[in-house]
Amino acid sequence: MKKIITIFAITIFTIVLAACSSTSSGDLSTLERAKEEGKITIGFAGENPYAYQTADGELTGQSVEVARAVFQKLGIEEMDGVLTEFGSLINGLQAERFDVVTAGMYITPDRCERVQFGEPEYSIGEALAVQSGNPYNLHSYEDIAANPDVKIAVMEGAIELSYLDAAGVSQNQIEIVSDIPSNVAALQSGRVDAITMTSPTLEAALATANADNVERVADFEQPIVDGESVRGYGAAAFRLADEEFVQAYNEALQELKDSGELLEIISEFGFTEDDLPGDMTAAELCGS
Repeated sequence: MKKIITIFAITIFTIVLAACSSTSSGDLSTLERAKEEGKITIGFAGENPYAYQTADGELTGQSVEVARAVFQKLGIEEMDGVLTEFGSLINGLQAERFDVVTAGMYITPDRCERVQFGEPEYSIGEALAVQSGNPYNLHSYEDIAANPDVKIAVMEGAIELSYLDAAGVSQNQIEIVSDIPSNVAALQSGRVDAITMTSPTLEAALATANADNVERVADFEQPIVDGESVRGYGAAAFRLADEEFVQAYNEALQELKDSGELLEIISEFGFTEDDLPGDMTAAELCGS
């Protein structure tokens, strides 16, 4: 009888211990879990030069390599990078399919209501491409707004949608596409008359598309919103509850900035010293 009671007690103790262990593991923050496992899952938008796969299947790009360097500083060696559509990044983060998302995502007040951004990693302007010879004489978003016959393609969820809206471009002039190759293809086929995206992205897209009937507008006028010329600041995004994670990420990112390593990383993907974010902060860009 005593033996049975002893076995029963050991069984109960084992169950309780397992439950406590499970609860403890479940209570770990995103950062604690990543450090414990030595692994982080990141959602990247497939957009060259921010994140893309090479011919041999390697995931690289400005955002990929910056994230890799930051997480290595945090002791997280394994980075599971998942390429997805830009418009799925924040939803995937909130659904916990990713621990962090990045790649060509600007810090904006609207997005700041849904995610918490790290400090900016780069700052860049916009660009426009048209059919060769620029038949509609387009040099700004306002030029597109002034001609209702002009159609422009924009990637789903991209910041350029708000810039076009601010310039007065109507919704029926805009074709939404899922990714950058679809954007360029729409212009090459003549389905649209112009495409717009960030300057490094357009440069990379045209270089790889062999688009003989397409040209970049060299004298494109940067969009004006609320009386100011727009310049975008990109950063990694985290869930709103992951404040500890954001703080640790920012501290490691600052080390890269102070050492000059950040510029070394991004310069491999066509960025220059002029594209560094300077003293701009996420708080300022969020309007807080």
